[in-house]
Amino acid sequence: MFDLSAASRIVKLAAFTALVFTVFACARAGSVLPDNQVNAAASATGNSQTAVFAGGCFWGVDAVFKHVKGVSDVESGYVGGRANTAHYEQVSSGGTGHAEAVRVRFDPAQVSYQQLLQVFFGVAHDPTQLNRQGPDVGNQYRSAIFYVTPDQERLAKAYVQQVTGARTFAKPVVTEIVPLQQFYRAEEHHQNYLALHPYQPYIVFNDMPKLEQLRKQLPTLYR
Repeated sequence: MFDLSAASRIVKLAAFTALVFTVFACARAGSVLPDNQVNAAASATGNSQTAVFAGGCFWGVDAVFKHVKGVSDVESGYVGGRANTAHYEQVSSGGTGHAEAVRVRFDPAQVSYQQLLQVFFGVAHDPTQLNRQGPDVGNQYRSAIFYVTPDQERLAKAYVQQVTGARTFAKPVVTEIVPLQQFYRAEEHHQNYLALHPYQPYIVFNDMPKLEQLRKQLPTLYR
């Protein structure tokens, strides 16, 4: 027998999702990022590189980068604290020094680090929120770039200067730019979370709109 109550819930969820997409798009309409004008150092074509970003709950950031062309793998994890406390329950206390982060492996022949910065600042999170991201509050949700090479440090700092000079955001960018010390992979049930739980209310409200914004704002990078 067809479940009418289930069908009704699906229709309501679809309508709610559409509304969220609209609200999110309007809220971020004034934050279209300029093209990154800083040149990267030459790299061997086709060699995989790594970038690490923190921008609130790693579920949504992970999903955004998984939809970027040229990205081969994204892992959710913890950066900034010790190995013995790199566990979700402890990190969630906000006292371990970790940030929820993602490790992105990408092919620079298909997508540049500068383009990843555009995705990070313009779609994946709000870089003007200090020690929080949307409904999530705490140092573990801070905005941070953990650079792997000196060139990544240079590019990240230059791009922050560029968007600041262009007054892209109404508030100052608070993103930390610090060297990567160690990345600790998160528990398996946190990996690829959005794809496995697309109808969870938190995902629908906070993270699905980011994918739509990526598709609209950076269509040449979306897959």
